[in-house]
Amino acid sequence: MENEINKGKQKIEMKLIESERARTISFSKRKKTLFQDAEKLATRSGDEVGAMLFSPGGKPFSYGSTSIEEIIDKFLKVKVEDHQRDHAESISIGFVALEDLHKELQALNEKERRRILMYKIMHPDSEIPSDKHMEEQKVAMLLRVKKILNETKSAILGEHLKFDLNVVPEPEEDESS
Repeated sequence: MENEINKGKQKIEMKLIESERARTISFSKRKKTLFQDAEKLATRSGDEVGAMLFSPGGKPFSYGSTSIEEIIDKFLKVKVEDHQRDHAESISIGFVALEDLHKELQALNEKERRRILMYKIMHPDSEIPSDKHMEEQKVAMLLRVKKILNETKSAILGEHLKFDLNVVPEPEEDESS
């Protein structure tokens, strides 16, 4: 795992520390610095700050300017509200487009009704010819409706299937307890 970081004009090459002991020492020192910086940020800005990380051995560590659990709960609540709002917006855009098409269809139907009425008045005993232009408009409208429905379905499914790495699953309870 090698990365290059541009720092000013010089490039700093970062790579995995090979020695497990050296990696553990580096983790400990960097963890301490990270938590100190998080504390400074919280103190200077007055914001709630939380940091969580796991050691190479899988041990969890956290810092919170208030309770880390409260920060996590607040974060997850905001994420869920954002998700619900975004989901509602994507659905409502589809409904607005369908409503606009419905109004267009009503106008076309009204225009067709008037055309038929006028033709009956002008040619009482004649068969009413079809209006190819009107039929083409209705077919185009039907295709637009199908496209909007497919886009709306895709948006809904995409939202339901989106995998959010910021959400932590609830731990399963052990049935033997």
